[in-house]
Amino acid sequence: MSQLPDYEKMDLFYLGREIDPDTGETTSLPLLYKNKYLTTHGVILGMTGSGKTGLGIALLEEAALDRIPAIIIDPKGDMANLLLSFPRLAPEDFAPWIDPDKARQKSISPEELAAETAQTWRDGLAAWDQDGKRIERMHEHADFRVYTPGSTVGEPVSALGSLQAPPEEVRSDGEVLSGMVNAAVSSLLVLVGIKADPLKSRQHILLASILLHHWRLGEDLDLESLIASVVKPPFDRVGVFPLESFYGRNERMELAMQLNNILASPSFTAWSKGNPLDIDAFLYSRSGKPCQSIFSIAHLSDEERMFFVTLLLGRLLGWMRRQQGASGLRCLLYMDEIFGFFPPNANPPAKKAMLLLLKQARAFGLGIVLSTQNPVDLDYKGLSNIGTWCVGRLQTRQDQDRVLAGIAGSTSLDKAQLRKMLANMRGRTFLLSSTHLDEPVLFETRWVLSYLKGPL
Repeated sequence: MSQLPDYEKMDLFYLGREIDPDTGETTSLPLLYKNKYLTTHGVILGMTGSGKTGLGIALLEEAALDRIPAIIIDPKGDMANLLLSFPRLAPEDFAPWIDPDKARQKSISPEELAAETAQTWRDGLAAWDQDGKRIERMHEHADFRVYTPGSTVGEPVSALGSLQAPPEEVRSDGEVLSGMVNAAVSSLLVLVGIKADPLKSRQHILLASILLHHWRLGEDLDLESLIASVVKPPFDRVGVFPLESFYGRNERMELAMQLNNILASPSFTAWSKGNPLDIDAFLYSRSGKPCQSIFSIAHLSDEERMFFVTLLLGRLLGWMRRQQGASGLRCLLYMDEIFGFFPPNANPPAKKAMLLLLKQARAFGLGIVLSTQNPVDLDYKGLSNIGTWCVGRLQTRQDQDRVLAGIAGSTSLDKAQLRKMLANMRGRTFLLSSTHLDEPVLFETRWVLSYLKGPL
């Protein structure tokens, strides 16, 4: 790479090389995808071993090279591999991340395996017209950070430190304000084990009414003041009913006690201290350098994951509405495994927030990319407006049928043609179906700049 290829100078993502659908052979033609196409959002599907994680990391590396920041939700721990990119590609760079058991299995020392791995990465990058200089440019253009909400190991996030009122421009947008309130309330109720319907649950309606009252006045809350407002709300009616008829004092005290259990929990410190939930700070450093912020949630329980993801998406909604409109890609939201968060027959709190983001984000230049190895468990109606589909190897015909139904609107090819293209796929091979392209394209993903160590 003595000089920059043309795609390095334009707003293009180098994702791999096209495959000849007739022969199945990888060609020399690079697959270059305009980054602005992701403002209509994207989905990556593929079973374990399909190369799905590698494609996601390649996409985020390209975003970093283009100085595009990202919020990355990492339920499995794989995306932290983005921090393992070494411009020198030297054995000592890889050595701390080498698994001694793998070295023993190969009857070599960890140092020898580190040297072998470094050579493998140099050769792999060279085969895809890349080198250490490209890694160096990526580091110059963006920073990578890992946050560990709910844990004091690593960089904690103060998810419960403050229920800050959104700014005036957000408060004036009824739909977004309602979305933020629902996200905040639903996430709190999940944390105390209450599955609440926003339209039926008295707990949800009361907490939402309290938040709305204070936020419309521009008043911040924290968990302590919220609990106090549950005991003594700042209003005496809910809808047409007197407060005491709708939700009596004794019952409100029970809810207050449940919320107080969060405060009394030993884990509360981990949720209340650390970096504030400030989207601007996650997207850009103080000097203005783009950041890719990875939120590692593999260590959390299912309830804690739902709590944090819902709260984060609600904050992202508020941030988005403060931005001016944009036709290009301003930033990315990437979620590495959406299983459980976007089911077809239920509406968990995070799904509602995600649906609102998918509906509105395009106008503000926020691209959303969702990934899963469980294609049957997705709400395809909710994903019907997504413009970019990357489909890798799938496990069953049922998986293929669900995916083909999902992408039917984004291509002129019929299901028989698409099924033929999906047949006998090998690892790192994907079918790209896009509303921005005339026809689907088969491609092999490029070698990633980051060392794929596995979950961290």
